[in-house]
Amino acid sequence: MNRAILLAVLGAVAVFMACTSVQSAKETPRISKEELRAKLGSPDLVLIDVRTRKDWDISSDKIIGAIRMDPEAFDDWAGTLAKEKEIVLYCA
Repeated sequence: MNRAILLAVLGAVAVFMACTSVQSAKETPRISKEELRAKLGSPDLVLIDVRTRKDWDISSDKIIGAIRMDPEAFDDWAGTLAKEKEIVLYCA
């Protein structure tokens, strides 16, 4: 596995996020880095990096296939995600 992917996965805090409702952190399902690693590359997975633009720009640790979305604009993009996909948000 690519070093950057491994570091990002190991450092990632991955959470499932329902597109239709925002849940409290306590209610939000979580997955382990091993579970996420097993799902990477799946066409049913949408992996979203929610780091700030500054943190994302300076980091060399990015998971290949992840898209970066602005966490401050969550309300603008959350409804655009495919509801039939598994959505995982992470920050490293």
